[in-house]
Amino acid sequence: MTSTERPSDSNRLSVSFMRKTALVAGILYLITFASSIPAVFLLGPVLNDPNFIIGGIGADSVRLGALFDIVNCLTAIGTAVALYAVVKRQHQGFAIGFVGSRLFEAAVLMIGTVSILSIVTLQQPGASGAEASILVNLQQALVTVRDWSFALGTGVPALNAALLGWLMYKSRLVPRAIPVLGLIGAPLFTSWIVGYILGVTDGGSAWHAIAVAPIFFWELTLGLWMTFKGFRKEAPLMIEATAASADLDGSANVTRSSIGVASEAGAV
Repeated sequence: MTSTERPSDSNRLSVSFMRKTALVAGILYLITFASSIPAVFLLGPVLNDPNFIIGGIGADSVRLGALFDIVNCLTAIGTAVALYAVVKRQHQGFAIGFVGSRLFEAAVLMIGTVSILSIVTLQQPGASGAEASILVNLQQALVTVRDWSFALGTGVPALNAALLGWLMYKSRLVPRAIPVLGLIGAPLFTSWIVGYILGVTDGGSAWHAIAVAPIFFWELTLGLWMTFKGFRKEAPLMIEATAASADLDGSANVTRSSIGVASEAGAV
């Protein structure tokens, strides 16, 4: 027996919902860039000066850099949450994996941010002798934790790119050239992360630059496209949303007509 029950409105996508989703996700992607890039420079005093913890300058800059890193973590989660309702229509397992990888990325990066803020809190200008030595060693340990959390946290986008890149490629919500960048960058960046863990390469090497470039441009172009162009109208999910919106509009018109007829009949 074939069911004639129609899906509830809450389970149906509309063109308006798709447009809003693309805009919100795109803006959040761009905010991740706007927050993460200045953070690297603002954290310079604590990362480059081994005596920062016993000095008296740079704390305000570091605090602001840490705040930008927190914003980066939250917007990273936001991109996954915003896109989940759409990309789960393509493959729910990959969509859940994408959300999970974004949560993991944010959690690992947050460890580094907490380490940096701990150094600022423990800063004691003018400390000397054994106390200064202990503080300097503590700063070195916390910076090491931050460096590893940054390397591993920023390495998770390789998994993000593989999952979301496949979803975007199959769904055709954006031009396929964009997710192809992510799908190319995923194995390249993964290889660099493995090499970094094994100690055969470092950050800033040619290998690192080649590996990170496709991921960088994948996320940037994805954010720009979704913000200013939205999802492609030719994508199957957009066609489905257009049909659902037309169906809902038709149902609303029929309801209004029925109400009008009933009102006229009552008047007679």
